[in-house]
Amino acid sequence: MERKGPSSLTGPDRLARALGWFSIGLGIAELVAPGRIARTLGLEGKEGLIRAYGVREIASAVPTLSVDKQVGLASRIGGDALDLGTLALALRSDNPKRDNAAIATALVVGITLLDLFAYFGTKSVHSREPGSGRDYSDRSGLPRGAQASRGLARKDFDIPADYRAEGRVAHAVPERAA
Repeated sequence: MERKGPSSLTGPDRLARALGWFSIGLGIAELVAPGRIARTLGLEGKEGLIRAYGVREIASAVPTLSVDKQVGLASRIGGDALDLGTLALALRSDNPKRDNAAIATALVVGITLLDLFAYFGTKSVHSREPGSGRDYSDRSGLPRGAQASRGLARKDFDIPADYRAEGRVAHAVPERAA
């Protein structure tokens, strides 16, 4: 790398990255402590579901942290809908932990809004017209240009001993009969 310039990450990209890391943290918590989460929300008996939600959180984090942010964010939005549906069960009047469930519901609504903002933000920043590709014709992939890079790998390069063919039997190519 010749030099480091300004980040090409936009605000929605940075938000998507933060949401991806949040997914990993939440997913680990749901995998490690589903019983505690279930008791806190009044969802006893739903520990297996909470653990499955942890797997889903981690699975949606992977594309959210990659170049496929929109796929991961869409997955997160779908997961938010499932979370809200599950939390709706905990909002029933006979649940002694109903207040905790209401707080969790408000938090999930807030996270859902962030997920939507990041999804539409990354979609608008990274979208292209259908059928239009990126134009890389002005790029060589070589920071100093092709001419200045020619022969750089050959100067004073000593092939490591374990890469040399000395003393090894190479695959013989049969000679043609004349």
